[in-house]
Amino acid sequence: QVQLVESGGGSVQAGGSLRLSCAASGYTYGTYCMGWFRQAPGKEREGVAIVDTYENTRYLDSVKGRFITSQDYAKNTLYLQMNSLKPEDTAIYYCAARATYLCGTARIRDFGYWGQGTQVTVSS
Repeated sequence: QVQLVESGGGSVQAGGSLRLSCAASGYTYGTYCMGWFRQAPGKEREGVAIVDTYENTRYLDSVKGRFITSQDYAKNTLYLQMNSLKPEDTAIYYCAARATYLCGTARIRDFGYWGQGTQVTVSS
Protein backbone atom coordinates (compact mmCIF):
# COMPACT_ATOMS: atom_id res chain seq x y z
CA GLN A 1 0.00 0.00 0.00
CA VAL A 2 1.03 3.59 -0.52
CA GLN A 3 2.93 5.06 2.38
CA LEU A 4 4.25 8.57 2.82
CA VAL A 5 6.54 9.36 5.72
CA GLU A 6 7.54 12.94 6.47
CA SER A 7 10.56 14.02 8.45
CA GLY A 8 12.67 17.10 9.01
CA GLY A 9 10.34 19.27 11.00
CA GLY A 10 11.47 21.15 14.06
CA SER A 11 11.79 24.51 15.73
CA VAL A 12 13.68 27.38 14.16
CA GLN A 13 13.94 31.13 14.57
CA ALA A 14 12.50 33.49 12.01
CA GLY A 15 14.78 33.77 9.02
CA GLY A 16 16.03 30.23 9.41
CA SER A 17 15.70 27.23 7.15
CA LEU A 18 14.42 23.68 7.31
CA ARG A 19 14.22 20.89 4.79
CA LEU A 20 11.34 18.49 4.96
CA SER A 21 11.49 15.03 3.43
CA CYS A 22 8.70 12.77 2.26
CA ALA A 23 9.74 9.17 1.70
CA ALA A 24 7.26 7.38 -0.55
CA SER A 25 6.68 3.68 -0.99
CA GLY A 26 4.06 1.29 -2.31
CA TYR A 27 3.87 2.64 -5.84
CA THR A 28 6.14 3.56 -8.72
CA TYR A 29 7.64 6.80 -7.56
CA GLY A 30 7.41 9.60 -10.09
CA THR A 31 4.04 8.54 -11.45
CA TYR A 32 1.81 10.40 -8.96
CA CYS A 33 1.02 14.03 -8.47
CA MET A 34 2.43 15.04 -5.09
CA GLY A 35 2.02 17.92 -2.77
CA TRP A 36 3.04 19.57 0.44
CA PHE A 37 0.23 20.90 2.58
CA ARG A 38 0.12 22.58 5.96
CA GLN A 39 -2.37 23.19 8.69
CA ALA A 40 -1.92 25.79 11.38
CA PRO A 41 -3.93 25.71 14.62
CA GLY A 42 -7.45 26.92 14.03
CA LYS A 43 -6.98 27.18 10.28
CA GLU A 44 -7.90 25.07 7.30
CA ARG A 45 -5.36 22.90 5.58
CA GLU A 46 -3.79 24.62 2.60
CA GLY A 47 -1.62 23.57 -0.29
CA VAL A 48 1.95 24.82 -0.10
CA ALA A 49 3.48 23.23 -3.18
CA ILE A 50 1.95 20.91 -5.76
CA VAL A 51 4.22 19.09 -8.19
CA ASP A 52 3.20 16.88 -11.07
CA THR A 53 5.13 14.05 -12.68
CA TYR A 54 6.72 16.50 -15.12
CA GLU A 55 7.97 18.48 -12.13
CA ASN A 56 5.73 21.43 -12.90
CA THR A 57 5.27 23.01 -9.50
CA ARG A 58 2.72 25.46 -8.15
CA TYR A 59 3.42 27.29 -4.95
CA LEU A 60 1.24 29.07 -2.46
CA ASP A 61 1.72 32.79 -3.07
CA SER A 62 2.99 33.42 0.44
CA VAL A 63 5.87 30.95 0.03
CA LYS A 64 6.97 31.79 -3.51
CA GLY A 65 10.66 32.65 -3.59
CA ARG A 66 11.21 31.08 -0.16
CA PHE A 67 10.18 27.44 -0.53
CA ILE A 68 11.30 25.06 -3.25
CA THR A 69 10.63 21.40 -3.93
CA SER A 70 13.07 18.83 -5.22
CA GLN A 71 13.07 15.09 -5.69
CA ASP A 72 15.51 12.24 -5.38
CA TYR A 73 14.20 9.47 -7.60
CA ALA A 74 16.81 7.02 -6.34
CA LYS A 75 15.46 7.47 -2.83
CA ASN A 76 11.79 7.87 -3.75
CA THR A 77 11.78 11.09 -1.79
CA LEU A 78 10.19 14.48 -2.22
CA TYR A 79 11.76 17.43 -0.42
CA LEU A 80 10.57 20.84 0.61
CA GLN A 81 13.37 23.31 1.23
CA MET A 82 12.02 26.15 3.34
CA ASN A 83 14.10 29.31 3.60
CA SER A 84 13.51 32.68 5.23
CA LEU A 85 10.97 31.12 7.52
CA LYS A 86 8.39 33.32 9.19
CA PRO A 87 6.28 32.75 12.30
CA GLU A 88 3.23 32.46 10.06
CA ASP A 89 4.79 29.36 8.50
CA THR A 90 4.24 27.54 11.78
CA ALA A 91 2.04 24.53 11.09
CA ILE A 92 1.95 20.80 10.73
CA TYR A 93 3.24 19.99 7.27
CA TYR A 94 1.86 17.02 5.36
CA CYS A 95 3.00 15.22 2.26
CA ALA A 96 0.26 13.89 0.00
CA ALA A 97 -0.07 12.00 -3.24
CA ARG A 98 -2.73 11.73 -5.91
CA ALA A 99 -2.73 8.80 -8.30
CA THR A 100 -2.61 10.90 -11.45
CA TYR A 101 0.28 12.14 -13.60
CA LEU A 102 -1.03 15.67 -13.66
CA CYS A 103 -2.31 17.54 -10.68
CA GLY A 104 -5.15 19.47 -12.30
CA THR A 105 -6.93 21.76 -9.91
CA ALA A 106 -5.25 19.84 -7.06
CA ARG A 107 -7.99 20.21 -4.50
CA ILE A 108 -7.14 18.80 -1.12
CA ARG A 109 -9.89 16.20 -1.37
CA ASP A 110 -8.34 14.88 -4.59
CA PHE A 111 -5.30 13.61 -2.72
CA GLY A 112 -5.98 10.11 -1.49
CA TYR A 113 -2.72 9.39 0.27
CA TRP A 114 -1.35 11.34 3.22
CA GLY A 115 1.58 11.17 5.56
CA GLN A 116 1.32 11.59 9.28
CA GLY A 117 2.64 15.14 9.27
CA THR A 118 5.63 16.88 10.78
CA GLN A 119 5.54 19.95 13.01
CA VAL A 120 7.30 23.12 11.97
CA THR A 121 7.53 25.88 14.53
CA VAL A 122 9.02 29.27 13.71
CA SER A 123 9.64 31.68 16.55
CA SER A 124 10.06 35.41 16.20
